Amino acid sequence: MRALTVVLLAAALFAGALPAAAQFAGQVGQAWYPIVGADGKPVANHRIRAELESRIAALPGAVTVGNPQGDVTLVEFYDLNCPYCRRAAADLHRLLQDDPKLKVVLVPFPVLSEASILAARVELAVAQMLPPARFYAFHRKLYEGRGVIDGNRALAVARDFALDPKVLVEAADQESITEAMKAHVRLGNAMGLMATPAYVIKGVAVLGHPGVTSLQQMIASVRRCDQVVC
Repeated sequence: MRALTVVLLAAALFAGALPAAAQFAGQVGQAWYPIVGADGKPVANHRIRAELESRIAALPGAVTVGNPQGDVTLVEFYDLNCPYCRRAAADLHRLLQDDPKLKVVLVPFPVLSEASILAARVELAVAQMLPPARFYAFHRKLYEGRGVIDGNRALAVARDFALDPKVLVEAADQESITEAMKAHVRLGNAMGLMATPAYVIKGVAVLGHPGVTSLQQMIASVRRCDQVVC
């Protein structure tokens, strides 16, 4: 499959630009708010500049799910091969089911491996071809199997959504997809997102997945006092 080889070469060239330490566990830096995870431990978080947060809305390939006019916006930067992101995907789905006023923005952040980059290329191409609700179904289905999520696995899942693999590979190999990934990584780096998943909510970056209860508490606080923690 010549087109897949081209995608692989593009991924290899792009990999050198990605941050080396994109994921960590149990590392806590300066915490702006006293956010506690499901394990009872502090969760690293810090303030981000309003100018940076405002750029999220213009990111190419970011997909909004839930309520587009929601009263609270939760942004997730994720890597498809991050085990914490798999857990986060289930919790985010629960949040969306339980909270009809929540807006969630999904931002592919392929920082862990070449396989992640290949899968992200396909996912970004799928986002161009499907409406948000169908893309979200595709995104969730990617996590259903075990093992590494790479480009070929993403293409296999795309077949269930009546997408032609050949057309999808050609779309995934476009320079615009590479530029979208670079834009995601540049903004994530500028905001100091040194973990996957990372969340942005009301001017705060939360590093790592704190669990569904903690996310619910942050969302409730934003509604109550316009801050992540009241």
